[in-house]
Amino acid sequence: MLVALGPAGILLLSILDSSGVPVAGVFDALLILLAVKSPTTGWLCAAMAVVGSTAGNLILFWTARKGGEKFSAPPAPGSRAERFRGWFRRYGLVTVFIPALIPIPMPLKLFVVSAGVLGTPLAEFGAVVVVARILRYFGEVWLGIQLGNESATFLKTHVWHFTGGALLLFALLYGFIRWRDSRAQSDGNQPA
Repeated sequence: MLVALGPAGILLLSILDSSGVPVAGVFDALLILLAVKSPTTGWLCAAMAVVGSTAGNLILFWTARKGGEKFSAPPAPGSRAERFRGWFRRYGLVTVFIPALIPIPMPLKLFVVSAGVLGTPLAEFGAVVVVARILRYFGEVWLGIQLGNESATFLKTHVWHFTGGALLLFALLYGFIRWRDSRAQSDGNQPA
């Protein structure tokens, strides 16, 4: 039924999927299929998917933020919970970016909830989701236009390449953040 609505259906489906209602694997294939049928509609559907997915992720993020405020006490200094919060503040958006970008099953909702509960700034979270979703959804539409009906086969055949790419991208981003932090720390220790 939502497919018949075209871009409006994609918008609704992406809001549902990203706000916590699972639509496992169907969404990406549907977006590619619509791009194969009509490239012009495919680009509009990609834009609607970005808007809807961002809105859905923000709903889930905000719900987790409000729930976290009600039910979580500040962690004890030096506790595991405090160390995890520190780690997530430093590297957590990488754990949001990678699953939001790669069209293989990864636990994005868990990281969205963690970002909300642990107080990630809303603007940073939103920017990461928007960038990842633009790259993913417009990339899928481009793939659908270029490969046509072979797009799904291409994705299935290269799932391990995508997985390896996701792990490599995570390692690179993690390493970059550590390098940036160590440079900032060493610059802070330099005499003026």
